[in-house]
Amino acid sequence: MADEYSEMCSDGLVFHTEGFVLESGVEMRDVRVVYKTWGTLSPEGDNVIVITHALTGNADVESWWGGLVGPGKPVDTDRFFVFCANMLGSCYGTTGPLDPIPAQGVAWAPPRARAAGVVAPRYAADFPYVTVRDTVALHRLALEQLGATAVHAVVGGSLGGMQALEWTIMYPQLVRRAVVMSCGMSQTAWQIGVSESQRQAIYRDPAWQNGHYPLGAPPRDGLSVARQVAMVWYRSQVAYVSKFGREQQPAFAGDAADTRSGTQHLSPKATCPTYAVEAYLEHQGRKFNERFDANSYVSLTRTLDSHSLGRRRGEDGSDVPDEEIAGRVQQPVTVIGIDSDVLYPLDEQRLLAAALPRSKLGVVHSAHGHDGFLLELAQVGPLVREALESDVAPNANEEASPRAAPAPRRVGWAFAI
Repeated sequence: MADEYSEMCSDGLVFHTEGFVLESGVEMRDVRVVYKTWGTLSPEGDNVIVITHALTGNADVESWWGGLVGPGKPVDTDRFFVFCANMLGSCYGTTGPLDPIPAQGVAWAPPRARAAGVVAPRYAADFPYVTVRDTVALHRLALEQLGATAVHAVVGGSLGGMQALEWTIMYPQLVRRAVVMSCGMSQTAWQIGVSESQRQAIYRDPAWQNGHYPLGAPPRDGLSVARQVAMVWYRSQVAYVSKFGREQQPAFAGDAADTRSGTQHLSPKATCPTYAVEAYLEHQGRKFNERFDANSYVSLTRTLDSHSLGRRRGEDGSDVPDEEIAGRVQQPVTVIGIDSDVLYPLDEQRLLAAALPRSKLGVVHSAHGHDGFLLELAQVGPLVREALESDVAPNANEEASPRAAPAPRRVGWAFAI
């Protein structure tokens, strides 16, 4: 029942920049990006595939999308040079809340006393607000220092899909095409509400301490509950029913009997059933605490909520309709949606594809819900391969389906964003 990011993988190559200005105008100092590459960059520097990871992912594509990337696979590393970088604000190597504040301090945060044995205070809750566009701009700097002159395609799902869209809009002369999975033109109020419910779980943990908790005593309960909430949204009703049904777990040890009166009988707690799905969610919460940081989770969900193609893209810096900005994208874009996704429903991918001038919509039939973009590689792979091999005709907006919908079945639970 482990998820696909079961290891705290922060290994990789490192790009460093002395200064980086965020969309908000805040200037960060000493910013680091951890990234990994596969394949060989062509002499012309134009065979690049950028893969963008989802919310709690990392730069190690092989560990979570290995079936998609490699020699002879849909993203063929015998042909393409694959680049994947960890997001700004993460806890997997790129600068984030776990990092120490630069020696010169930061203008937006008051000085804090150093804890005993700590060389320098961490950013923690003083890590600045970061948008999807900030991460894309930073990753572009890291990619360019490798000698890339053109990006054959940007490929990503969920938060990674949002980054892929921004690559096409921010750098139209650099990016030739994109594959965008399991997201829409903007983060809706519904989806922001899902993010906020998770953040509130973290905030309500007494160990949160306004985000300035000691590393050895993080808000484990709050982060665990946040992950459990997310795990419900990442799957579907069919998947939960198929996997767990109404299966019950044994009663808690010590709860079966109460002998205080000399007569053995059930305690009140023992009469309450414990369902298998409860144990699954608790397990996911515990596992998540082993690999993620609460401040990073708050920061990245805020980044997720920043997604809106039309945000501040008017001539005067005002918001414009998302459809207007999507309509300016001239690169061919393959949009992929999961028919059981309740977090980013298929209708959002249909609307996105309709707004893009050169688009193709691929529908993946799955019981897995949102996580289908990670799990259903037998369907996702051919759609990605086709997208990398061909351009989409203007105004095509055609809908492709790799195969007929399968009958409901028991499903594995190896993945989650």
